[in-house]
Amino acid sequence: MQHRKPIIKSPPIPLPPPPKPTSRLKFLLISMASLLSLSLLLFFSISSASRHRPSPPHFTPKPPSPKPSLSTTAPPEIHLACKATRFPEKCESSLVQSKRVPPHPNPLQIIQSAMAVSADNLKTAQSMVRDILNTATGNPNRTIAAKNCLEALGNSEFRLSLTADALPRGKIKDARAWMSAGLAYQYDCWSGLKYVNDTQLIKETMAFMDSLVGFSSNALSMMVSYDVFGNDLSTWGPPKTERDGFWEGAGSGDIGFSGGVPAGLKWDVTVCKGGACDYVTVQEAVNAAPNNEDKRRFVIGIKEGVYEETVRVPLEKKNVVFLGDGVGKTVITGLLNVGMPGISTYNTATVGVPDEVIARLKVHSMFESDVTNAVRAYGVLGDGFMARGLTIQNTAGPDAHQAVAFRSDSDLSILENCEFLGNQDTLYVHSLRQFYKSCRIQGNVDFIFGNSAAIFQDCLILVSPRQLKPEKGENNAVTAHGRTDPAQSTGFVFQNCVVNGTDEYMKLYYSKPSVHKNYLGRPWKEYSRTVFLHCNLEALVSPPGWMPWSGDFALQTLYYGEFENSGPGANLTGRVPWSSQVPAGHVFTYSVQNFIQGDEWIPTSS
Repeated sequence: MQHRKPIIKSPPIPLPPPPKPTSRLKFLLISMASLLSLSLLLFFSISSASRHRPSPPHFTPKPPSPKPSLSTTAPPEIHLACKATRFPEKCESSLVQSKRVPPHPNPLQIIQSAMAVSADNLKTAQSMVRDILNTATGNPNRTIAAKNCLEALGNSEFRLSLTADALPRGKIKDARAWMSAGLAYQYDCWSGLKYVNDTQLIKETMAFMDSLVGFSSNALSMMVSYDVFGNDLSTWGPPKTERDGFWEGAGSGDIGFSGGVPAGLKWDVTVCKGGACDYVTVQEAVNAAPNNEDKRRFVIGIKEGVYEETVRVPLEKKNVVFLGDGVGKTVITGLLNVGMPGISTYNTATVGVPDEVIARLKVHSMFESDVTNAVRAYGVLGDGFMARGLTIQNTAGPDAHQAVAFRSDSDLSILENCEFLGNQDTLYVHSLRQFYKSCRIQGNVDFIFGNSAAIFQDCLILVSPRQLKPEKGENNAVTAHGRTDPAQSTGFVFQNCVVNGTDEYMKLYYSKPSVHKNYLGRPWKEYSRTVFLHCNLEALVSPPGWMPWSGDFALQTLYYGEFENSGPGANLTGRVPWSSQVPAGHVFTYSVQNFIQGDEWIPTSS
């Protein structure tokens, strides 16, 4: 990956250099490792398929026990604020030990101090992962995991920095969105290391990451209470979800929102086959975009044609717009899949638009070439991405496991009149706030997945045949949302969409409906959240509506809601008892305005 000067403002909280490991830290890490209980989620099994998508592990952070005297010596303000977290004792002990909280602090100062604790520990985690990379020579799996982990922690560092900058300026919704993503990236690092957990160093690092996730969760939980309840610490409480009877957002009336990619955009550069345009590949046009452009969009006109390339847009290429000649006319196609050596789900995307920032890391010079190669391989993109009028596909077959067509970590991104074609894991809406309007999304296994706050409006969701012999039957889940913490402001919202099958699939379905089962979603992580509002659910949607991941995992903590859907698949009489009907008085919680603050950034003149 590229090693370049940071292009973001330094956070207002001064952060010390990463602490050097001490014998006490080593003892702490070993102790935490002994407490960490890990388990892999079971594979999504069906009788007709032999290979399935492995479930990334899930876990609940297990904080170490603080010294008994700390809770009694914590100032009352800290004691009250920490009651808003999932781990109040850990919260109190970490803030007292940090010595960052000023006397008689106000709520914002306490949150900023909690952010600093998270940021301090993040730096230590980065150092530990670099040690893993340094000792991974000759072990490609460990090397890839360490690089991906550094990439994820770089993402987290960037988002935590933006959060620290937003808080004192009153941008609480932005702060929560960015901190939610920062926490998700830390979990991604932990999750990736789980699969190469074969050394003591990795075990210690995972234990430390477990603690880091707890610190970040505490900071985020306090932000939620600050946003919802204000400065009165006595009213703060642990984060709650809809399953607890808690909904955020106020308003009433039509949840519809008219907006999207603005009309009348003019090309800055064009791409076409044959040399009659500025560039012949999409990647060349992306490379020509100015760096760190916050004031204007850089519009790339992509002419009709099939572009066989893997497109990556670096973080510094902000506000990039892809304008195609229409769905099925402008086609960007790839075939990367996890069956290939050294390829993970994350980097199979034909077009990948995460906002990774590993290049910001001040890594030791001995790692610079490895980090540079990782950025080039995986691809990145900054905020404000838009696309309209094109098809993005991954042509890896139904027996190729995970194969992503489009992946996005771009905050405030808009995709309109686009088509995403694939099989397993077609659309990876990984993190942050995203808006999909009038798009066509096709796949089979968990083909809309991630931990973003994403709204799908007026979209056509199509199930396609899943395996080489699809007549045998299958179980398909349309969505797999991956929220790991109840304080994260993430979830999938489908408004006025259609859920159906391709013509080929529906022929199979009607030939023997009993073996072709399709569900609206299943819980990838513990606090998975997905709602369908005013959607048309066709006959292929099985009566239970939703399916479990493994046993009773997440069934008490997820939120799967429906409201005024129509069609033969919308009959509620057979629904699983752990799904819900969204109360009419709370439907506006899932509006574009409330859920992703879209009225502040989505143009309304599309």
